[in-house]
Amino acid sequence: MTLKFVSFLLIASALNLHAAPRIWKSADGQRSTEGEWVSRDATSITIMRTKDWKQLTIQLEQLDPNDRAWVNANHPLTTAKEPDKATAFDTLVFGDSREAALAKLKASKFVQMTTDETFVGRSGLNGIFRTRHKIGTLTATLYFDWTESDTLKEITLQTDLLPANAYKSELEPSWKEFAELLDTLHGKPVQKGPFPAMESLPNGSFSPSHLWKLDGYGSALLGTARDGAKYQVVVRFTQKMIKPVEIP
Repeated sequence: MTLKFVSFLLIASALNLHAAPRIWKSADGQRSTEGEWVSRDATSITIMRTKDWKQLTIQLEQLDPNDRAWVNANHPLTTAKEPDKATAFDTLVFGDSREAALAKLKASKFVQMTTDETFVGRSGLNGIFRTRHKIGTLTATLYFDWTESDTLKEITLQTDLLPANAYKSELEPSWKEFAELLDTLHGKPVQKGPFPAMESLPNGSFSPSHLWKLDGYGSALLGTARDGAKYQVVVRFTQKMIKPVEIP
C-alpha cells in the first residue's frame, strides 16, 4: 500500500468523522473559507479547511454573526455543572435565603404551616412549621438559625416538652424512629449511642446520642433535651462539621 493511498484513506476517514463542509464568513464580510466543523472553546472554533485539509482556528469575534449563531445553536459551549448542594432537611439547603426556605417549606409534603402566613413577617419562621405525621408517637416543630448575611445555617426539630413520666413511654419511641429515618436518609452514623438517660440531663442541656455526616458538608445530631422538669427529642441539622466525641 503506497503512502499516497494511506494518506487518501486518512482523509476519507476524516471526512466521515466530521460534519458536511460549510462556508465560513468573516465578521466584515470580506473573506470566506470552506471548512468542516471540528471543535470550539469559549472564544474560538476549529475547522478543517477543505482546500488543504488543514485545521484552522478562528476567533468567534472574527466570525460573521450568522456563523456565530450557527455555532451557538448547533454546538453550545458546555461547562462543568456545579454539583448540587446536598439537602440538609427535606428540600432545605444550607445557604438558603429566608424567602427560599419559606417557599420550600410551604411546598413540602413532610411539614405544614400551623399559623396564618401573615404572622411570618412578625415572628419569622421559628415554631410555625410542624411535621405532618408523627415520628414514633410525636410530631416535631421546626426552628431555624441564620448567618449574619441572612442565609440558613441550622435547622432544629423539637418534639413537644413532656413530663418525666413520659420519657420512656413516648420520647424513646420517637427517638428510635428518628434514628431509623436518619439512617435511611444519611446512612450509617459516625457515632451511635443508647437512648440518653434522663438522670444524665442537666437543666437546659441537649444530650446527643447519634451523629451523621451529611453529604457535601454539615452534620446531623439526634438526642434528647431538658427544659426544667420537661423533656423532648431533638434533631439538629447544622452546617458545622462536628467531630465524634471520643469515649474513654
